[in-house]
Amino acid sequence: MTIFSNELTASHWAAAAAVFLLAGVIKGVIGLGLPTVSMALLALWMPPVRAAALLIVPSLVTNIWQTGPRASFGAVLRRIGGMQAGIVVGTLGGALWLGAPGGAWASVALGVALVAYALWGLTGRQLHAPPAHEWWLGPLVGVATGLVTAVTGVFAVPAVPYLQALGFQRDSLIQAMGISFTTSTIVLGIGLAGNGGYPMAAVGSSVAMLVPAIGGMVIGTWLRQKLPVAVFKRCFLIGLALLGGYMTVRAVA
Repeated sequence: MTIFSNELTASHWAAAAAVFLLAGVIKGVIGLGLPTVSMALLALWMPPVRAAALLIVPSLVTNIWQTGPRASFGAVLRRIGGMQAGIVVGTLGGALWLGAPGGAWASVALGVALVAYALWGLTGRQLHAPPAHEWWLGPLVGVATGLVTAVTGVFAVPAVPYLQALGFQRDSLIQAMGISFTTSTIVLGIGLAGNGGYPMAAVGSSVAMLVPAIGGMVIGTWLRQKLPVAVFKRCFLIGLALLGGYMTVRAVA
């Protein structure tokens, strides 16, 4: 059975566009969340592998947008280069070993990853990675992130907690997340294509989802100037934890 076919109704595609609009708004406000929200909501009515294929183009373009400014790109990339290499190894290795995201077990893994990330964010605790240990911590976190990406299509765990632990300033942190998410998106697309989970038929549908995603980012960037980001992020994390818990319970019930 192909991933993209006439089995999805017009109302499902409209709902998918609404999901990417919402995910784009969240990413515009807090700098992350597009693949996480998209995977979580889309997986409520379509297989995770289909949801992962849909988010490739919107995730790639919005993350490349987030890798600016170019003046600080080189310095940030040098610091997290080992982590990016680990992401490549973990994602491709996970895709070859475990296959594309799919089935009830993938939904459970996605739900657990969402809950874990949300609970970590809600604690408000700041982790610290000693600079002397970054040479081995970075690749290790990258491999772990790649394995989670291969299984669930979500890039945030444990990448975001680690990047925050590096002590980047706000703009550099957002840039580092953009670099990491771009790497994950590209390698996930390669992994899906390699095991037949990303046929050419998926490209047009994924490109179509770029329009609401970009629109959402524009709205989110505007909202970031108007809303208390801390309050917005807390509400987002609570909702993410509830959604992840629901997905886990539904998959094992």
